[in-house]
Amino acid sequence: MFRNSKSLSFVLFSLFVQPGHGEVPENLNVLFIAIDDLNTRLGCYGFDHISSPHIDRLAGQGMRFDKAYCQYPSCGPSRISVLTGLRPQTTGMINNRMFFRELVPDVVTLPQLFKKNGYHTARVGKVFHQRVPMDIGTSGADDPASWHEVVNPRGRDKDEEGLLTIYTPQLGLPDSMSYLKADGIDTEQTDGKVADEAIRLLEKHKDRPFFIAAGFYRPHLPYIAPSGYFDIYDLEDTPLPKLPGNYRDRVPAAALSSTPDWPNFGTTEKEARECILAYDACVSFVDQQVGRLLDAVDRLGLRENTIVVLWGDHGYHLGEHGLWRKNSLYEESARAPLIFRVPGIEPAVKGSPAIVEFVDLYPTIADLAGITPPVELDGVSLKPLLETPEATWDRPAFTQTLFVDVPGYSVRTDRWRYVEWGNSGDKGVELYDQLDDPKEMNNLAGSMVHGATIKQLKHLINRNWQTKQEL
Repeated sequence: MFRNSKSLSFVLFSLFVQPGHGEVPENLNVLFIAIDDLNTRLGCYGFDHISSPHIDRLAGQGMRFDKAYCQYPSCGPSRISVLTGLRPQTTGMINNRMFFRELVPDVVTLPQLFKKNGYHTARVGKVFHQRVPMDIGTSGADDPASWHEVVNPRGRDKDEEGLLTIYTPQLGLPDSMSYLKADGIDTEQTDGKVADEAIRLLEKHKDRPFFIAAGFYRPHLPYIAPSGYFDIYDLEDTPLPKLPGNYRDRVPAAALSSTPDWPNFGTTEKEARECILAYDACVSFVDQQVGRLLDAVDRLGLRENTIVVLWGDHGYHLGEHGLWRKNSLYEESARAPLIFRVPGIEPAVKGSPAIVEFVDLYPTIADLAGITPPVELDGVSLKPLLETPEATWDRPAFTQTLFVDVPGYSVRTDRWRYVEWGNSGDKGVELYDQLDDPKEMNNLAGSMVHGATIKQLKHLINRNWQTKQEL
């Protein structure tokens, strides 16, 4: 059924961490909130100038994972990894043009597992992959086997794309640096309608076990939000990240290939800053919709029996390294927000410093709900960290990508990020010290001082991608 098998040690670790000791109620519902292209540019992750009070509220009530990493920094592969609990090299899902049922037809997805266990499963908006903005209002590459009920909202943002300010006409609309300060109110936008419909489903199914997934489309390009959210921010206080001299010569060409017109797709500094501000406006707009969902959970008396999970499907560049969007293996692209709020678990510390992976979401949610997951999952339950955020946890995170025909493989430990491009690094190698260089600007791969570290990290990469076949 699956292309690669896990090592025995991987399986044994999964078995040992599954049991939990929290006082978690039985028959918990799940509200599963997916946000497209949301990075950690949030108040609760230390960006104090960002207005994200509702996501911050959720983080304050639950557990924020400070170092959570996607397995593939692109929408389709990342979402399939989360929803199947399998790594991209296990499913073979490595781009947005694939459909996972053709690769692993018998896999049981996370919502499908709940469906099989008597839960009503419903989706609103983007959960499995949809091309944005083209598939807004349609199911896109959805998985009908996962749901009893689906809703595909479409708002005025889809109809007003002709009003966009576009700075990169050479790019297609899903990739273009473009924005719109929209007229009208929140609920006329697609994401406002996502919140409306998700609330309706909560009201309709509040008296039975449910797994309801709400998938928001922004801040994915094009950046569209009601104009009031743009007014929160000041362009003069919106800087573009700076690059050191001769930066491009310091890293492998493949590392910067996700932005072919480097840097910043050829935009001016002012244009790039406008797009950063527009991204922030979209984050604040979506945050408001998340707040509406959280308020509905409280109003309906669901707080004590509903797990809330909020995640961004991968990170996102806003000019760091001269890059935009995703598909790189730098911290900004691989790391994304992950927040759990679980009834019965009240961690004393609201942020866990442990390295975790998105492939862990599936076994964690199943564990919390008391449902036995498939044995072949690649991740492990994070319940021990939810109960004890500072518990011993010594697991690395693996992320892979493929851009311009050069595969990249990354391992992130607490101290290091190591990256190989091509076949065993024949297209370049990177090593970054996360303690001294968290912005990953000083590539240490050529230093003889770090030879032993590189050898250890290379072993981790080879063990994770056992055959290292071309992606």
